[in-house]
Amino acid sequence: MDTAAASEVSAAANEISRTSGPGTGGSGGRPVTVGLGAGGLATSDMVLNIGPQHPATHGVLRLRLVVDAERIVSAEPVVGYMHRGAEKLFEVRDYRQIIVLANRHDWLSAFANELGVVLATEEMLGMEVPERAVWIRTLLSEINRILSHLMFLGSYPLELGAITPVFYSFREREELQSVLEEVSGGRIHYMFNRVGGLKEDVPAGWTVRVAQALRAVRHRMPDLENILMGNEILRGRTLGVGVLPRELAAAYGVSGPIARAGGLDLDLRRDEPYLAYGELFAPGGPGRVVTRQEGDCYARLEVLLEQVQVSLDIAETCVDRLRSLGNGPVNVRLPKVLKVPAGHVYRWTENPLGINGYYLVSRGDKVPWRLKLRSASFNNVQVLSEMLPGCLLADMVSIMGSMFFVVGDVDK
Repeated sequence: MDTAAASEVSAAANEISRTSGPGTGGSGGRPVTVGLGAGGLATSDMVLNIGPQHPATHGVLRLRLVVDAERIVSAEPVVGYMHRGAEKLFEVRDYRQIIVLANRHDWLSAFANELGVVLATEEMLGMEVPERAVWIRTLLSEINRILSHLMFLGSYPLELGAITPVFYSFREREELQSVLEEVSGGRIHYMFNRVGGLKEDVPAGWTVRVAQALRAVRHRMPDLENILMGNEILRGRTLGVGVLPRELAAAYGVSGPIARAGGLDLDLRRDEPYLAYGELFAPGGPGRVVTRQEGDCYARLEVLLEQVQVSLDIAETCVDRLRSLGNGPVNVRLPKVLKVPAGHVYRWTENPLGINGYYLVSRGDKVPWRLKLRSASFNNVQVLSEMLPGCLLADMVSIMGSMFFVVGDVDK
């Protein structure tokens, strides 16, 4: 390089350093890499902020990217824009009231969220729930799982520019939403779990209507599957894109459909059964764990589709069992003031998005001394810092959408 060219590079570097410091809208004080591009021109990495506006992803998230031309050099997920302090609020609500708080952090998995709280409380109390309540809980958990998966099966193509699939997925969601609304009175936040069982028994004839809804959804699911997996544009945007290896998923604590799409064969319904899952995932039962080995965006979509079919099988089995059980109690009578014995317990469940855990610490009062939430979405977002570097900027939306997270579940 001659002296004149070197001087030009030095001047360009100084100008970049001057205009990209704190408060200038540049890199925020982070060193910017300066080099020589084609023809001896000075080049530098560019810092892009994706978000924090709602259209960026499923909720308010910010991604701080460093890009070199079209290639992502580094990615930093920035969370906390929706923080509500749920864990502190747990400490000033009694064991009946905290259900309404736990219900909301993942608004697509409300029934599963509240289930973890009551299971932890019941374990501390040494309480045994009536068999009928156990099977109703299992049935509602699987319907909730299908609803969550259908949301992402519709919204993910929407982020890639395909409008039609969301109408198909919402048609099936509405079929199942109607039976959940009938039994609980809610469409999103069901508030149907109670410590010791359920709020009340299901309405007369409800199991018949559930069976009809499950059959209708199963009959029409091939429409959604064909419009997704048979789409060449979607295949081109997802095959081989955003690969999450099994080892990386395990290292970051990623769980649920995302981890299983990369070969991490972990499902608490089979591995640490709760509710009626021990029987449902036994040999010969309808339950099975869906996995893939590719770990890319397409594999994650495949896992969701197949898991819907598995959940339909489990839900139908639960309906049959409820019919054979007949009428019976669905809750345990509780004292007016419910106090949990001193101690601690960690209870986790297989939520639609992955492992959801509650660490409950009690000092014998009517409110928890501490209730720590381990949400699935947090880990699913943090691993983006390892997945995005090296990818094309155009693939960022494909990868983020396929991570299936809810930002309220991240920020709590």
